[in-house]
Amino acid sequence: MSSADLTQTQQTPRPAFGILARIRRQVPASVGFGILWLAAMVLIAILADWLRPYGITAMDLTSRLSPPGTPGHWLGTDELGRDVLSRLIQSIRVSLVIAFGATIISAVFGTTLGFLAAQFRGTVEHLVLVLADFQAALPFLIMSLAVLAFFGSSMMLLVCLMGFYGWERYARIARGLAISAGAQGYAASVVQLGANPARVYFRHILPNVASTLIVSMTLTFPEIILMESGLSFLGLGVQPPESSLGNMVGFGREYLTSAPWIMLAPAAVIMVTTLSISLVGDWLRDKLDPTIR
Repeated sequence: MSSADLTQTQQTPRPAFGILARIRRQVPASVGFGILWLAAMVLIAILADWLRPYGITAMDLTSRLSPPGTPGHWLGTDELGRDVLSRLIQSIRVSLVIAFGATIISAVFGTTLGFLAAQFRGTVEHLVLVLADFQAALPFLIMSLAVLAFFGSSMMLLVCLMGFYGWERYARIARGLAISAGAQGYAASVVQLGANPARVYFRHILPNVASTLIVSMTLTFPEIILMESGLSFLGLGVQPPESSLGNMVGFGREYLTSAPWIMLAPAAVIMVTTLSISLVGDWLRDKLDPTIR
C-alpha cells in the first residue's frame, strides 16, 4: 500500500464517528441534554425495583436526618430515617406514570372530539367548541381540589382527573387540521372509494396531523407533572405510603432549614425534567413544522 493510500485511509472517518458528528450538527447541545435526561428518567422508572437500595417505607430511626454523603445513604435520609434516594427513584416512576397516562387520555379524548366536530358540523361542532371554551375558562386546579377532596385520592382517580387537563387543545387542533385535510382532496377521494368515516380519519387524516399532536403532547406533559406535583404538595395527590415528586417536596418543606436535601432533590428533578421536555418539544416543533422548513 502506498503512502498516499495509507494517508487517505487514516483520514477517512469511521461510520460511527460520522453518525455522531452528524447528530451533533443536527441536535443542539441543550436538546441533546434534554433527550439524555428524559431517557435516564424513563430508564429509572422502568428499573426502579432493581435500582432502589432500600424499600420506600424502610425506616432507620438511628440515622434520621442524615446528610447527603452518609455511608449507605447517598442523598441522606428524611425525618423517619427513610432513604431519600430510594424514595426519589420510586417518586420518579409514580410521577412519570401519572403524567404519561394522563397525557395519553387527554390526547385521545381531545383528538376524538375534534374529529367528531370536523365530521358532524353544526350542532355537534358547536357543542364541542362550547365544551372546549368551558374547559379553557375553568380553573382546573380548583376543580381538581374539589373532586379529590370529595371523592378521596387514588392513583386511578388522579390519572383520570389529570387526563381531562388540556384536552381542549387537542380538540381544537384536531378539528382544524381535519377540516383542512378534508379540503385538500385526498380525504374526499378515499370517501368516494367507499371508506367509512372512521377509516378516513384514523387511517388517512390522523397520520398526516400526528406530528402536530405529538408536539402538543410534549407541551402538555410537563404541565401535568407540575399539576400533579402541586396537588401532592397540598396533600391531595399521591397518598402515603406511596411517594411522588410533589409528595416528597410537600413533606420536605417542614425541614427546609434543618434538612433541605429532603426537598431539594425532588424539586431539582421536577425542574430539570420539565425543562428537558420543553426543550425537546420546541425542537420537535421546529423539525416537524413544514411551514418552517
